[in-house]
Amino acid sequence: HVQLVESGGGSVQAGGSVRLSCTASGYRHSSGVCAGWFRQAPGKEREGVASIGADNSTLVADSVKGRFSISKDFAKNLLFLQMVNLKPEDTAMYYCAARTAWWPALNPDIMNYWGQGTQVTVS
Repeated sequence: HVQLVESGGGSVQAGGSVRLSCTASGYRHSSGVCAGWFRQAPGKEREGVASIGADNSTLVADSVKGRFSISKDFAKNLLFLQMVNLKPEDTAMYYCAARTAWWPALNPDIMNYWGQGTQVTVS
């Protein structure tokens, strides 16, 4: 039974930084699993932000490239999203997601497992 639990969201001023964490259970990040961060703002579709493959290759959306980075801790089975220079348009619910695949992916429609989300508000 795969479970993903996000943490680290909150309110921050524009230009600030936030690090999101995702604790995974039921699989190992090193076991052929691709994981990623997605976000959904009110009235908008869910979009991929950053993803990391089982080989540690990454994909980052153009809208956040240079400001967001994704990483994982194999030992603790954690996934991170480091966000710097945040903008009001980054305000959204952020979700951790995973799928059994080797390569990273930013398409939310192909992810199999989802966390409940954590809110990030930038003002």
